[in-house]
Amino acid sequence: MKILMLSSTFPYPPSRGGTQVRTFNLLQYLSRRHDVILGTVRSPDVTEAQIDALRQQVTELAVFPNPRLPPQPPLIKGGLRLDPEPDGDFLPPPLNQAWLFHSHQKHEFCRGSASVPTPDLDDSIGRSDQEGRHGGTAPTDNETALLNQGEGFLPPPLNKGGTEGGFSEIIGKFHRFGRFLLSGTPPNVLSSYSQAMQNWADELVTAGKCDAVTCEHSVNEIYVRPEWRQKLLTVANIHSSVWGTCREMLATGTSEKPLRDRLNLPLLARYEKRYCSKFSRIVATTSTDREQLLELLSPRVQVRGKQDFFVPPIDVIPNGVDLTEFPYRSIDPGGHTLIFAGAMNNLPNIDAARFLSLQILPPLQQRYPDATLTLVGASPVPEVLALGKLPGIQVVGRVQRVAEYLHQAAVCVVPMRIGFGIKNKTLEAMAAGTPVVASDRGLEGLAVDGGPQPRRALRANKVQEYVETIASLFENQQLRQELSVNARSLVESQYTWDIIGRQYDRLLQF
Repeated sequence: MKILMLSSTFPYPPSRGGTQVRTFNLLQYLSRRHDVILGTVRSPDVTEAQIDALRQQVTELAVFPNPRLPPQPPLIKGGLRLDPEPDGDFLPPPLNQAWLFHSHQKHEFCRGSASVPTPDLDDSIGRSDQEGRHGGTAPTDNETALLNQGEGFLPPPLNKGGTEGGFSEIIGKFHRFGRFLLSGTPPNVLSSYSQAMQNWADELVTAGKCDAVTCEHSVNEIYVRPEWRQKLLTVANIHSSVWGTCREMLATGTSEKPLRDRLNLPLLARYEKRYCSKFSRIVATTSTDREQLLELLSPRVQVRGKQDFFVPPIDVIPNGVDLTEFPYRSIDPGGHTLIFAGAMNNLPNIDAARFLSLQILPPLQQRYPDATLTLVGASPVPEVLALGKLPGIQVVGRVQRVAEYLHQAAVCVVPMRIGFGIKNKTLEAMAAGTPVVASDRGLEGLAVDGGPQPRRALRANKVQEYVETIASLFENQQLRQELSVNARSLVESQYTWDIIGRQYDRLLQF
């Protein structure tokens, strides 16, 4: 089977965030059994060695430059000078102008290095710069004209001779919202759309060179044309509902900008309905996500007994864990040490880190003065770095092996208040054998407590619940051991990437 996988997030190494981890492990599994063709976008920190390593995992690799950047100098590889693209337009050129080279029947379309990062696709949908794109096809002529205006689609700032962050910021917000309202397209997805990647995907599908197309995260739906569903299997591996996430943030009071998100909510509902209707199948990571999508997509108006848009089947395929990267701990360190791990430039993780540091840890330290918290994760923003100045808190940023830090902690706390979908951070802590205390959001999709199953984690949502639950683990070595063993057993039996990969493979062959 020939599978075209589309991911605007470069999925290697599989340690940058949840999207990279899921995408890489699924493509790695599928590549053992099928011909996988991967189209992706190069972020500025991606090295040639990482591109070479990713190329070894797939049959064909196409790497496109960040479309928001001006053309880069010509790239020289292996003694071959690759022709530069013409100057002028910031957009990537059509396919016939892309740079091409071959390596062991693996291909790459690549222009030199980029200097502006691709947004982390795991960031909360509540941020307008992290939202997905509308459910249409490639940009219309009008949208392309807007794209050609350059990066960000905003009027130039008034920093010179104007007021920084004042009038120009207001105008920019109206401009972005107006474009979203008229096009149905959240701004960030248009800004990261690659015309070259679209041309490349169009040619592959038109030529009949693939049997299935998968979009690895909802933002990649932009590349899938509605008519493709009539000729081949198209799958949107969405991770979680953008509309549901925005609605939850408003309901829980965790939205950064409630007015903006209230305005965006109906637009996100329209967007999600449109893009879902293009696909043969939708994949979510938890039953909660599936139920949210069904609520949104359930036809409220029928024309002559028929629903007015196509509602695809929605399958649940959770995340997994690489057990070699997260081995089971050899000892219980005991003590009063806590850990929270996750990308620290991601809004749900920022909120969780602050909630844990500012509201949960202080009353816990009143009871256990030596209690400490380690915050582990790449790209900590200033709000997270500032937490390191508080007593007992260490912010360590990106690390080589998260498991080593998990093994040193008595308890892993996952106090998520925002975001749907199964949490890699929870599964990884459970695989490492570190007892977990988490919120409903942190434990979503996991059968860990209640009913006939053994206890695999403890649940808390309010500050005092966290304090009492964490204290019970500090005081009870037997309880820590019970959770540790049961959690590892659950991951081994249900959440390895081989198990998850088989589920994805079966869906693609349905």
